[in-house]
Amino acid sequence: MTTTTLDQTDFRIHKIPLIASATVISVTLALAISTSMGVFDRQAVPEVVRAERGVMSVDTRSIRFNDGADGSVWVSDAATGAELARFPQGEGGFVRATARAMVHNRQLYGMGPAVPFELIQWDNGSMTLRDTQTGRAVELDSFGTKTHEVYQAILVKGRD
Repeated sequence: MTTTTLDQTDFRIHKIPLIASATVISVTLALAISTSMGVFDRQAVPEVVRAERGVMSVDTRSIRFNDGADGSVWVSDAATGAELARFPQGEGGFVRATARAMVHNRQLYGMGPAVPFELIQWDNGSMTLRDTQTGRAVELDSFGTKTHEVYQAILVKGRD
């Protein structure tokens, strides 16, 4: 049986890809830190853009996200408790993801479900889902027309 020993000089790291990778990582970190420290202005903050353009809310609904025992997620009107939409397990992926993220964010801050979320329709046609407890907001139009349609149906259901 023949054994081969490897010498330390057999392993080489090419310097050009290593330097390029380190440069990309350094520039990315520098830009992120500069933005968070205020060196660069943040771009397109929705609240600021709406204020500058005079966009006003035209409709608001307080809603709650609920988990069903069967794995479904349902949305209810916070004032009446009426069911506005139900998404069985495997359906309503964006609503599920949004609800779980918003609820999880509250749990990180030690907050419970007592205060409902706000679903807001703006006069320019856009929609926002806002958590008044944590200040977190999701601009729903960023996720396409299907998402907008789902939340639009939740906003108007039962108001006919």
